[in-house]
Amino acid sequence: MAAPSGAASCEDFAEFQELLRVMRTIDDRIVHELNTTIPTASFVGKVDAGQTCKELYESLMDAHTSRERIIKNCIAQTSSVVKTLREEREKAQDDVALLKQLRKEQTKV
Repeated sequence: MAAPSGAASCEDFAEFQELLRVMRTIDDRIVHELNTTIPTASFVGKVDAGQTCKELYESLMDAHTSRERIIKNCIAQTSSVVKTLREEREKAQDDVALLKQLRKEQTKV
């Protein structure tokens, strides 16, 4: 079960949440994955349990690494936007729309 590849868009928060939900599928189904990875007594000789467990572990680690990378990337992007908006806010303190946008981005972080 591989994680989705490609760059994640941080602009649409709902889309970002959906991407994370999809990427958590392997974690959410870990009991099922373990049950299908570890052979039953009748299949012990036919399946290399060590190899299949190793593959499951690698799949989990890949999914966690991808998810962490995407989360950190979005935090960095959004933090950069917040910094820019703060600088603009310093110049135009009466701009209510700018303040709302700043609060929205801060909430996203």
